[in-house]
Amino acid sequence: MLVMKTNAVSASIFAILVLPLTTISGEVLQHHLNGTRDGAYVDPLITRKAAATIHRDRAFNAPVQGPVYAQPLYVDNGPMGKAALVVATERNTVSAIDAATGAQIWTKTLGNPVPRSQLPCGNIDPLGITGTPVIDPNSRSIYVAAMTTPDGGRTKQHLIFALSLDDGSTRPGWPVNVSGMKYSGFSFNSSVQNQRGALLLNSGVLYVPYGGHWGDCGDYHGWVIAIPLVDPKNPTAWATEGRGGGAWAPGGIATDGRSVFVATGNTFGARTWMGGEAIIRLGSGAKFSGNSSDYFTPSNWRQLDNGDADLGGSGPVLFDVPGATPSKLIVALGKNGVAYLLNRDDLGGIGKSNGIRGEGVQSNKVSSGEIINAAAAYRTASASYVGFETRGSGIGCPRRTGNLVVLRIGASAPPSMTVAWCANNMGGGSPIATTIDGSSEPIVWTVGTGASNRLHAFDGETGEVLFAGGSQDEQMSRVQNFQTPIVVNGRIFVAANDRIYAFTGR
Repeated sequence: MLVMKTNAVSASIFAILVLPLTTISGEVLQHHLNGTRDGAYVDPLITRKAAATIHRDRAFNAPVQGPVYAQPLYVDNGPMGKAALVVATERNTVSAIDAATGAQIWTKTLGNPVPRSQLPCGNIDPLGITGTPVIDPNSRSIYVAAMTTPDGGRTKQHLIFALSLDDGSTRPGWPVNVSGMKYSGFSFNSSVQNQRGALLLNSGVLYVPYGGHWGDCGDYHGWVIAIPLVDPKNPTAWATEGRGGGAWAPGGIATDGRSVFVATGNTFGARTWMGGEAIIRLGSGAKFSGNSSDYFTPSNWRQLDNGDADLGGSGPVLFDVPGATPSKLIVALGKNGVAYLLNRDDLGGIGKSNGIRGEGVQSNKVSSGEIINAAAAYRTASASYVGFETRGSGIGCPRRTGNLVVLRIGASAPPSMTVAWCANNMGGGSPIATTIDGSSEPIVWTVGTGASNRLHAFDGETGEVLFAGGSQDEQMSRVQNFQTPIVVNGRIFVAANDRIYAFTGR
């Protein structure tokens, strides 16, 4: 159904192909570390003992001009061979920062952001770069999406850039202006579309998701733009055929190295299913087969539409559970407080149960409130876990209650899903997990965004508090909702609105 020009390029040209699903040399090249979006870091320096003594690294001083919604990234071999953080802000600035000291190496501004007063609705002011960029270390390029205006906000443009990691210069053939792109008879309208979800590189193609602004104004759709790196002027796309259905989850698009998966939100006025309230599997170039094996939507999708209780607030997280049948899984989390466990090889189409239990492989209501965040998944020697933040409290918490909820996924046929523990996140941040070797000493880390604005750590198996936020020195300035920390060689970095903070246990 695509009406845009496609590009047939020999696979042998793609020297980059797929970003690894596990980290290389401690680098953080994309949102939640891996293409699976599991946020599972392995760092032998981040032990439970070290977590108890975590403190702010006062030798690191990195002021930025925010707001900052995008997760920072990290490369070992940055500009001039220095280890560097890459930080993008709503003022359309992208900066490379010395990871040791916080000193600025270079900063580029990618056009003027759009003032909130010039948007039909929304809650970000100004609106520039929101979605987390992605770095290709082989070509030393940073891919980033920015909303810009050349005339004070009257004209809105969504531009996608490829920048040199070494100096921030724009690569030849970029940026790509997605305004006016067409799919299934309608056009991409930049004024009503927003780019919140993280970008993804897979098999030589850059994927960029789009939804609407806060307030759901205008004739927006959920879009996924696919840009071949060797021919950026010939992108392709998929979009929800129903109005709405935004692809707006902060974690963006996930991949298992072959397919890409995206979550969509509620549509408006759809009498038949039109792409919303779903987990969608897309092939290369964002092609959607329409087969039931390539999408899942709950049986009560119309009710979810009517109640603005969509699946789109949290992106799909991919993980494997050895010994389970099926073992290749996806967890999807709804604003209705339901967790859905799906078979990655056969998503199953429209659910066949009551909308709460029995949807997909397994489903259950696990939260009293909305789930809007980027979840994390991790494994120990005895079990697999998925952790997330909710605006309510966990349901079925075995000991203490709280808005940080961790599910245990059992290796059975079908896999089981129960609430393992709950804790108080003290805010709205998205969790990550660390282990020292891939399974030992699991720790769940969160930031109490919008409330405590402090870093917190919990035992990944029991939920016991390991680090409660520290002293006055560890107090951060405002950290935006859904923000998530990153882990690099025994240090933890957090992006706040006016600076990047570094913490260490050494």
